[in-house]
This record gives sequence, structure tokens and C-alpha cells, in this order.
Amino acid sequence: MLIMNSPFRELDALFDQVAGRSVRGGEASHPMPLDAYRRGDDVWVHLDVPGIAADSLDVSVERGVLTVTGERSWQREEGDQSYLTERRRGTFRRQVTLGDSLDSDGIEADYSNGVLTLRIPVAEQAQPRKIAIGTGTQPAIDATASTG
Repeated sequence: MLIMNSPFRELDALFDQVAGRSVRGGEASHPMPLDAYRRGDDVWVHLDVPGIAADSLDVSVERGVLTVTGERSWQREEGDQSYLTERRRGTFRRQVTLGDSLDSDGIEADYSNGVLTLRIPVAEQAQPRKIAIGTGTQPAIDATASTG
């Protein structure tokens, strides 16, 4: 289970409104949108990070919180004349809380075509398992209460 963690979400949305940046559904559009889903014994997370160099991305886990940071920069040259500046620049950070059902030690990351993909294995104790049913003459569970 993944839990979104953004303690400054309302503050970010307010700054976006003041700065005139696009706001979607009452909440500012996030600079690192993600999709997360479970497929088999893994949770997959895809983050859109176009224009961010692979060597400026950092993925870490601390106390069950997965943090992805990256930096997108653009250096203007002397004499450049800007006509429109809409692409966000600077350092970006996205956090999600990993539930106990995920194995944070087994996370794998891959970066291709502006998408960071994380594979997070489901922890062994959270995977479905079959329970054997005994068929012997001795009851597997003694349901009689002893008095004495």
C-alpha cells in the first residue's frame, strides 16, 4: 500500500494560484505526476520527470517513506530574450509512504524516456498464501473446554 505524503500540498497550491500557474481540480498540478499499481507480487510506480537528467535524480527510503528528488535547470545565455516561460525549473521532490506490506529493501529503479520506473516487491508476509486443511483422525484444533 502506498500513501501520498505532501504536508505542504495546500501551501503549494496557494503559491501556484498566486503565481498564476495552472490549478487542476482545486489542487496545483504536480511537477512529478505518478501512477502506482500492483501487478502480481510487485507494486509499480511510474513518475514523469521529463527534462531531468538521470544523474540528478535521487531515490531514497527512510523510515518507510520513499523520496524522489530531481533538478531541472536551464541556463539562459547573455542576450536571450524570453517570450514565454511556463516550464518549471528547480528542485522537485515527491514522497510516498510505503506500507508495511512492501519490501523497501528490494526496490529497483529504471529511468527511460523521461519516466522513472520503480518496482517495489510486496513483502513475503503480505502475499496471499494457502492454508492447509488437516484430514486426519485427530482434530487439528481442540474445541473442547477443559474443566477441572
